[in-house]
Amino acid sequence: MARKGSVVFFVSCLATWVQANPAGYTYSSYGTPGLIDMPTAEVAEDAELGVTYSSSAAANRATLTFQLAPRLSGSFRYSMIENWSAGGALYDRSFDLRYQLVDERAVMPAVAVGFQDFIGTGVYSGEYIAATKHFGSALAVTAGMGWGRLGSYKGFENPLGALDSRFETRPTSRAATGGQIESAKWFRGDAALFGGIAWRATDKLTLKAEYSSDAYTRETGAAGLFQHKTPLNFGIDYAYRPDLHLQAYALHGSAIGFNLNMRINPRKPAVYGGSAGAPLPVMPRAAGASADLGWVTDADQAPAIRQRLADLLARDGMQLEGLALAPTAATVHIRVQRYLNRPQAIGRTARILTYVLPASVETLRIVPVENGMPTAAVTLQRSHVEQFEHDPDGAWRMFATADIGDGTANAAAATPVPGLYPRLRWSLGPSVKGSLFDPDNPVRLDLNAGLLAAYDIAPGLTLSGQLQHRLVGNRNESSRFDPSALPRVRSDANIYNKADTALSDLTLGYYFRPGEALYGRVTVGYLESMYAGLSTEVLWKPVNSRFALGAEVNRLRQRDFDQDLGLRAYQVTTGHLSAYYDWGRGYHTQLDLGRYLAGDWGGTLRLDREFANGWRVGAYATLTDVSASEFGEGSFDKGIMVTIPLDHVFGRPVGRKTEALLQPILRDGGARVKVDGRLYEKVRSYHQPEMRKQWGRFWR
Repeated sequence: MARKGSVVFFVSCLATWVQANPAGYTYSSYGTPGLIDMPTAEVAEDAELGVTYSSSAAANRATLTFQLAPRLSGSFRYSMIENWSAGGALYDRSFDLRYQLVDERAVMPAVAVGFQDFIGTGVYSGEYIAATKHFGSALAVTAGMGWGRLGSYKGFENPLGALDSRFETRPTSRAATGGQIESAKWFRGDAALFGGIAWRATDKLTLKAEYSSDAYTRETGAAGLFQHKTPLNFGIDYAYRPDLHLQAYALHGSAIGFNLNMRINPRKPAVYGGSAGAPLPVMPRAAGASADLGWVTDADQAPAIRQRLADLLARDGMQLEGLALAPTAATVHIRVQRYLNRPQAIGRTARILTYVLPASVETLRIVPVENGMPTAAVTLQRSHVEQFEHDPDGAWRMFATADIGDGTANAAAATPVPGLYPRLRWSLGPSVKGSLFDPDNPVRLDLNAGLLAAYDIAPGLTLSGQLQHRLVGNRNESSRFDPSALPRVRSDANIYNKADTALSDLTLGYYFRPGEALYGRVTVGYLESMYAGLSTEVLWKPVNSRFALGAEVNRLRQRDFDQDLGLRAYQVTTGHLSAYYDWGRGYHTQLDLGRYLAGDWGGTLRLDREFANGWRVGAYATLTDVSASEFGEGSFDKGIMVTIPLDHVFGRPVGRKTEALLQPILRDGGARVKVDGRLYEKVRSYHQPEMRKQWGRFWR
């Protein structure tokens, strides 16, 4: 099931269409680069996110495909097939992987290998090797060989049997729960040939024809959905926009269908140029002015400087938290509210400082603060700010001369701005929550009115909460009950959704710095919709390191279904040791080992690809000591995460993101409590590896 933000994610996709690769590749009914049903060896543009919906007598399919790397792509598909069994329609979830082995060259075609439905029920399970050659810019020819589903029409003896007799037979067993990787089936059993052509008649219109190796045995047999009269399929693809394609096709001589394909590339801006206000220009010092120290003895200077600095920062979406002035150095603590691009906030602060600080101040030390914690200390020389503002390579020259260090050494140096604490922040507005993949109703939506409030008692100490009321929706109509062999720590989520008015969370959080490279958090209260309790966390993250270690321990009790202040009997202690690593080029991994909500022990591996503009696409898988049969449908917990920076959508800094978690199955095994404000994501954006990626916007 999808969690909060899933619907917002798809709406944001509609708002962030960008231009696609002009090479003219199209997507198949399976939502991957291909012809009609059959794959090609073409790959999408690196980082492209393709969303495809296809509908025909054979099935309705919704697919999300992400080009993970220039050669590697992954897909998640949700399908509905009518009359699959006596029980009615089949709602199927499946995952694909494909890798381009060889690039297309003057004579050599591109060659790709693919694994279709390699995690799922096996309904669409199949493997293939495809080769595609372009002739000019208009014609592409594909030929390939498929196994499994793609080897079901006019199959012949597997040529790989010459290497090992085990390739001759494809195992028929499939785990009852689905969701397991059955590598014993790969490239086994009969093989069959497929192929086709795509002719780009105009910049917008592409004509397709293919010979399909999919017999649609079940759909044309017991299900009786259509007749398989011919292996030939024909289609027309129309590029309404470079990033929006419409496709119609004739399927096996007796059915018609259509595709809607939308493409987004996080690496490209949704709005070119942007609409952010221009920063202040650097105010250069007059010659010899830096020697004037007369201001040091004037008691009125420091308060006046602090007030002017606070005013200018506030106009630029930042809050002054503290200031320390010395004759030749200044330390400024800021809270960034508007800029997800942290170097942009640092650069704007540096320019503001050239306006307000006395000329003798040469060293500018900027300390970003998150939840009262100094996250880093960026030290710049004022003379470099003056020198490099108009330099063609000024951003990177500033980075080369900047010192990014730990912020704890300067934490006590800055005098807090009087009157900042306590302070109340609140907002009232609509929100959308969605649940996906329920077979009784695959899409459920609620429109809520939400009140969010935070009371900052002191630096690092905040009382916050969220109250929501359903205005209209159907998430409360689910009566589905899935049996579970484990404590029902998540499988009762639909019961919690029945509450019309809910206290989503109410917590007291304390953030602190125990020492250099160390960060701490203690959160107590109603942590999320289903659990209350105490959550503690400590993180070790050197400011210049790609590596981090964390530990979290939670003592939890389940909340009442109506999400008021009441609690249920179930109690559990959970905890994890976490390792984080930034591999560079936007790739991140996180490994969590520990105890989960149902009392099971195991680990979660997460892989993300993040872009400099804040887009993030990732996936995770959790394996614990719960067996596949105990876990139930899906065999183990897994999901896809997408984070969209609203800065990218609106073309201006707004300082917010929308996040979606797509979970094909929500079960009790491998479940974790949701705690807002975990430390790693709070602090890493101000550390050297992340700052380096985004430093190009220092002067923006």
